[in-house]
Amino acid sequence: MKFILPALAATFLTLSLAGCASPPPQQAVLYPDAPPRKPLDAKTQLETGRRY
Repeated sequence: MKFILPALAATFLTLSLAGCASPPPQQAVLYPDAPPRKPLDAKTQLETGRRY
């Protein structure tokens, strides 16, 4: 019984402080969306085998 009361009080204090805490701030976008790629010309498509 001696251990239960302090543990219960510490738990109550921790939960009450956590309930009053403000939410974390929103993170800024570190990398914005990339601009659209330009289409490759026919020669580059044939050389690389890629079509963007």
